[in-house]
Amino acid sequence: MKVKPLDDRVLVKQCDAETKTAGGIVLPDSAQEKPQRGIVQQCGPGKMLDSGERGGMSVKSGDEVFYGKYAGTEVQIDQETYVILRESDILAILTK
Repeated sequence: MKVKPLDDRVLVKQCDAETKTAGGIVLPDSAQEKPQRGIVQQCGPGKMLDSGERGGMSVKSGDEVFYGKYAGTEVQIDQETYVILRESDILAILTK
């Protein structure tokens, strides 16, 4: 199934939740937190400005990003978990 986000929305594939702590303790499923990191899969064309033009997007497909804990809408597409969120909900782009 193909998904194309609208306006300034972004489709992000969530990274897997951490299963171990830094000290090596294995976390049960009930103690794992929802991931706040993911990889951008698709971007919309950008927000419509008052002038009638489209604003550019700051992220692109393939970028690894951090987003707000309760941001966006979680969706299931082909048994994969994705989040659709606004570009403004993205907090940072990870660079190497």
